[in-house]
Amino acid sequence: MGEVDPAFVQEQEHRPKLSIIEAKGIPVIDLSPIFHNEVPNPSDIENLVKEIGSACKEWGFFQVTNHGVPSSLRQRLDEAAKLFFAQSLEEKRKVARDEINPTGYYDTEHTKNVRDWKEVLDFLANDPTLVPLNSDENDDQFIQWSNPSPQFPSHFRAIVEEYNEEMEKLAYKLLELIALSLGVEAKRFEEFFKDHTSFIRFNHYPPCPYPHLALGVGRHKDAGALTILAQDDVGGLEVKHKASQEWVLVKPTSDAYIINVCDIIQVWSNDAYESVEHRVMVNKEKERFSIPFFFNPGHDAEIKPLEELTNKQNSPKYKPYKWGKFFVHRLHSNFKKQDEENLQIYHYKLQ
Repeated sequence: MGEVDPAFVQEQEHRPKLSIIEAKGIPVIDLSPIFHNEVPNPSDIENLVKEIGSACKEWGFFQVTNHGVPSSLRQRLDEAAKLFFAQSLEEKRKVARDEINPTGYYDTEHTKNVRDWKEVLDFLANDPTLVPLNSDENDDQFIQWSNPSPQFPSHFRAIVEEYNEEMEKLAYKLLELIALSLGVEAKRFEEFFKDHTSFIRFNHYPPCPYPHLALGVGRHKDAGALTILAQDDVGGLEVKHKASQEWVLVKPTSDAYIINVCDIIQVWSNDAYESVEHRVMVNKEKERFSIPFFFNPGHDAEIKPLEELTNKQNSPKYKPYKWGKFFVHRLHSNFKKQDEENLQIYHYKLQ
């Protein structure tokens, strides 16, 4: 194994394969009917809803184009992120996260108790954001998390705030389409997102000399409602295809966003849609950048299957849980190696 730090080494069965299957099958969905038409055509919307529903069922992932986010804004954000990560470790650690306020910079995230080959900078969409102090269900204390203020680049924070607004707009539109695809009212999910706990993450994956042993991010499912991912042209995201159980590489599409439905939508839909495992490959030659936006409910949202989607034949498959407590537990367990498995939605499974 040479000089590789064993903290980064995946167990044998989870190591990446050198032969790669490309995800030509992941749907690319054109959102121009809702973003480029002043009065959307009902039949276009109906077709869009069907496409979204089919993608959610078959893959749990899809890409969107003509999404309304200005490409110039994304370019400015990409450039600012690269400038930040190009700094010395000493400079980056001036905005380091800690266990009290887990926003900011860090390079020691663990997924499934194996260290990820990456460094990260996190920003909250709402600054400050109110969350429970800890995950103890009997403790009703709260704390405010706030964003770091990197000194360099000087315009970084302003660009992030502008980008967050665009991400929120897109996220709400996507949630409406997903709601309609489930047969519920378009605005059904909005009530859960008052004072939402969403955040944006900047990922930097340096070149890795051990691409057969390490991963940029190990296999995992996203805990929130929806993830909107911007990735560069290097690629590396792999999705576990539900039918074949094969790891499939998501080929980068210019100016597209990769969307995945997350654990909360799996619970709301009572397993009609599934949150799918994914991971990130490392590259021996090239560095990679990606920017996910994690759209999460407010801390006091109670997550459980929607009443409209349950009945005697399809009883609720999950008991309710409070998002804030779940979220805090998950974030704190990402900060260091744990003795026990991270909290998952299947811990709330009823059958």
